[in-house]
Amino acid sequence: MSKTHGKFVWYDVMTTDTKAAEKFYRNVIGWDAKDSGMPGHSYTLLSMGSNMVGGLMPIPEDARKAGARPAWMGYIGVGDIEAYAKRVMSAGGAIHRGPEDIPGVGRFAVAGDPHGAGFMLFQGTIGEAPPPAPAGTPGHVGWHELHAGDGASAFDFYSGLFRWTKAEAMPMGDMGVYQIFAIDGVPAGGMMTKMPQSPVPFWLYYFNVEALDPAIARAKNGGGQIANGPMEVPGGSWIVQCFDPQGAMFAMVAPKR
Repeated sequence: MSKTHGKFVWYDVMTTDTKAAEKFYRNVIGWDAKDSGMPGHSYTLLSMGSNMVGGLMPIPEDARKAGARPAWMGYIGVGDIEAYAKRVMSAGGAIHRGPEDIPGVGRFAVAGDPHGAGFMLFQGTIGEAPPPAPAGTPGHVGWHELHAGDGASAFDFYSGLFRWTKAEAMPMGDMGVYQIFAIDGVPAGGMMTKMPQSPVPFWLYYFNVEALDPAIARAKNGGGQIANGPMEVPGGSWIVQCFDPQGAMFAMVAPKR
């Protein structure tokens, strides 16, 4: 079993204006950005220091014609992508594209869970991924949150595929239950049934920042919008949910305001 199996190994944002999005995230999160150099593909690599974190790309033409909007996607590592594409479908999910090659890097497939929340499958071709950054490291993803079509059945879908396990469950009154899930025993994110006002189920990724209020100011100054927050969450961290100027949703988490 690959060491990255069932773990989030990469993130990228599909957007309508790559240069504007690059400038926004450089300023707000503090990433460096450089062209990947892949022939025939516009793909920008985002890094924090020497650590690669994710990518930035235009929405593919076929996806744009199908109505795709700017969005962040997470890549989940698997050992055998062909087998996992079949497992996704047999579990009630969908494979929208692939599996196909990224030359010299690996194979990917664009997937959806049974209620339509999108994610990526990824199988690397070269060695193991670098070790994850310590928890809370600025510029890295600190939390993965599924706003699900149905929280309980969504957990069954992902746990059946990736062996994720239940950690703490937090009742949220009328909003139902917030189910924290663990990957290899380490809490990695949460799942909840989406709010009625959310048009579709989606994954939301929380980027670590050093302090929340200055990051919120940078986001607003760069043309971003605040969707929810800031708020303190159990454990003492502070979070905010945002839209970038092109409309992709993201979130930020910090140990202090």
